[in-house]
Amino acid sequence: MKVKQTYSVEFKEQALSKVLRRGSRTVGAVADELNVNVLTLRKWMRGAAAANRSSGSAHAKRPEDWSLEERLMALQESHGLVDEALHGWCRERGLFAHHLAQWRAQFCAAGRNGDSWRESAQEVRVLKQANVELQRELKRKEKALAEAAALLVLQKKYRALLGDEAE
Repeated sequence: MKVKQTYSVEFKEQALSKVLRRGSRTVGAVADELNVNVLTLRKWMRGAAAANRSSGSAHAKRPEDWSLEERLMALQESHGLVDEALHGWCRERGLFAHHLAQWRAQFCAAGRNGDSWRESAQEVRVLKQANVELQRELKRKEKALAEAAALLVLQKKYRALLGDEAE
């Protein structure tokens, strides 16, 4: 007979945190690591998701799932916070300080790449021009195909009309 295992609230929170930050690992792998049944862990995940939906919290998701706007707002809100204040702010939102540093570096790197924006604009222009040329060629070929089909139909009709007289 199995004894029902009870887990503390802190353990559940840590387990959910680990699942949200699992990366490419499966929920089963995290469950094995924590020595918890996979179904139990999934039940906790559903409960947490339902609680987040009902409370309207947008911060209980993985850092990779944050949109660019949310990341920018997080960087603005956390700007100027140091040590304990920063770590407390991060805990409230399910982040770590290194996520903020990484996002800041990504935004700064994107700002410095003004030349790549010009290159991509030029690339888009070239692709649009190639698209126009391909569309033009496609229309020409469609017209030629329609003309060939019409000629075949006329040829069959001509043979059918003259075929009777030739015999």
